[in-house]
Amino acid sequence: MSKSNIEMIDISSKSDVLRTAVAEGKIYLKADTISKIINKDIKKGDVLTAAELAAINSVKKTPDLIVLAHPIPIMKVNVSFNINTDDSSISCKVIVKSIAKTGVELEALTGVMIGLLTIWDFTKYLEKNEQGQYPTTKITDIMVIEKKKMSI
Repeated sequence: MSKSNIEMIDISSKSDVLRTAVAEGKIYLKADTISKIINKDIKKGDVLTAAELAAINSVKKTPDLIVLAHPIPIMKVNVSFNINTDDSSISCKVIVKSIAKTGVELEALTGVMIGLLTIWDFTKYLEKNEQGQYPTTKITDIMVIEKKKMSI
């Protein structure tokens, strides 16, 4: 039998260190949708609270979603949102901390994506046009903005 060319990286020789990653992204919505989020007038309920909980949960479930990601202990997750009425967007920032042998960038990115997707899910009925399409709704600018590791 031939060896698979896919494998989990061996991190057993690495030391545990304090690792932090910060990721962010943005969702663009209609101005009316942003107003309804601010006024808590969305059918499914409080959008940002649900998105925060979804982001935290997804951070913890990253190894279940990303095939070769290592399961690592999550020490802290902080999720924050910034509503910008000027460009009808909501930014999501996720900070993840762990003491582990590998980084937490994937976890932070997963948190951002799922947080933003939850916002989309809660507001999609407002974002659709007459043909059921989403001509202005978009998720963009997903990126790791900081990564740190510190010996303990």
